[in-house]
Amino acid sequence: MNIKHRLILLSTVLFLRASFAAEPAPADKGKWVSICDSVIEQLNKEGQKIAWPGLTAGIACDRTSGDVYMLVSGQGIWRSSDLGKTFERLDGGKVGGRCETSYSLDFDPNGKRAACFMLDGPGAMTLDNGKTWSDCKDKSRGFDNAAVDWSQETPKTIFAVRHEAGGLALVSQDAGKTYKEIGADCKNFKNVGVFGEQIFVATKDKQPGILRSTDAGATWTKVSDLAPSGLVARVFNGAGYWTSAQGLLASKDKGLTWVVQGSPIAAGAGPYFGKDEKNILVATKEGLAETTDGGQSWKVAAPLPQGGYEFSQNGWFVNFAWDPVHNVFYVSRMGKPAMKFERP
Repeated sequence: MNIKHRLILLSTVLFLRASFAAEPAPADKGKWVSICDSVIEQLNKEGQKIAWPGLTAGIACDRTSGDVYMLVSGQGIWRSSDLGKTFERLDGGKVGGRCETSYSLDFDPNGKRAACFMLDGPGAMTLDNGKTWSDCKDKSRGFDNAAVDWSQETPKTIFAVRHEAGGLALVSQDAGKTYKEIGADCKNFKNVGVFGEQIFVATKDKQPGILRSTDAGATWTKVSDLAPSGLVARVFNGAGYWTSAQGLLASKDKGLTWVVQGSPIAAGAGPYFGKDEKNILVATKEGLAETTDGGQSWKVAAPLPQGGYEFSQNGWFVNFAWDPVHNVFYVSRMGKPAMKFERP
């Protein structure tokens, strides 16, 4: 290989490395601190047992208010409206168990509504900012990931997967009161999404590409060779978004076609939405990366915390949350403290 060819090869490698990573964050711009200590202390004083694996196991934010919601293992959902300084339990005993993935908590991007799909505990849905809750768990151990059709005025459609049952896919059309298997070929499902009462998207193990159904999962058609890594496609302002090792995948036609939107980035958990559909946050190996131009450019807004909060391409175990109102980042992992990124 001559010098010219070596230079071309080196340039290509450097380009690919740069393409799949966000611009690094400036050094010494903040630190991660625990926000769950007072809640854990309160529960211990009251003699309340925190379930396995202990401490916290899930976190999410309402993007319209900035409120942060923290899941304590076996002890439900706790809400803070003061950036994690104080918390109060919100679910009245309706929520338990733990979040197995970053996609166990499904919050309506337009605020006020949320569904909690818990493993080894009750799951529930609220449509009034936590004032009341209705059960949305089936009779099994629970789900690993599930998608709610938030486009419905009264959400009723849920598409869920049970990893512990061989990727069994279930659908509810009554807000989780009842579930049924989606059809004869209902196993080996992995990633899911909902665009309407009848329009689902999904991936299956050992079957590359994106599948789409227009009859609530009874039949499926492959619509793309792209490979999502995020366990749930998020829908915001009518468009679908999915994280992947190739970049942020987007669909503007209810899942019929998919493209890599903007610059390539190896994105894991997310996407989380900010002020509009161009302002998006995803988790990467380099940290939490933000775009303000729909993915054309990415910049690491916060590093990942140390001590067991490892990056996962598909969002397993570790939960991130973003409060775009106050531009605050949170993280939780099963059995570890919930953390907030504080800037100096």
